[in-house]
Amino acid sequence: MTQDELKKAVGWAALDFVKPGTIIGVGTGSTAAHFIDALGSIKHQIDGAVSSSEASTQRLQHLGIPVFDLNEVDSLSVYVDGADEINGQMQMIKGGGAALTREKIVAAVADKFICIADASKQVEVLGRFPLPVEVIPMARSYVARELVKLGGLPEYRQNVLTDNGNVILDVHNLRILDPVALERSINALPGVVTVGLFAARGADVALIGTASGVKTIEK
Repeated sequence: MTQDELKKAVGWAALDFVKPGTIIGVGTGSTAAHFIDALGSIKHQIDGAVSSSEASTQRLQHLGIPVFDLNEVDSLSVYVDGADEINGQMQMIKGGGAALTREKIVAAVADKFICIADASKQVEVLGRFPLPVEVIPMARSYVARELVKLGGLPEYRQNVLTDNGNVILDVHNLRILDPVALERSINALPGVVTVGLFAARGADVALIGTASGVKTIEK
């Protein structure tokens, strides 16, 4: 199977976690896009969705799925999203699509986080994928200097503004042995909106697309 076929398989497998009559948290990216397409097949069974990006909102609306502002919603039964990396403790690096802050907010509201990914995203130690950090523009140079002190090599993601109007620093050269501590340290830097480490609140279930089918891992 191609990588895109693996992504499609996990996107559709995530429908098993969708409860009728509820509002669904929806992520961003190529794997999440397959889940959105799958959600379109049962759109009359759900009340709607909360989206983590403008791109996902447009895709949902195109399929006729109502999109709610998160401020209108008290809770979400599930949040379904992909990952750039996921380790054995269900901790993730996310933010390759620059939607990390909204993704983290929606994930925080959800009772259950379902990570959908192909097997190439599984790692023993996080950090091979550059760690995204969303930063308020005026703080970019300061935050970059602080990230160097933490052992990283930050690179400004050129010509990218997040949906929140901020910039992204991608941090290379990290071998993240304590994801929770690093998440806390980077989030504490003035000017950081959030870091793309989903460690303090990781996934509850991972659906991993493999050549032999979709593998389900539960925390």
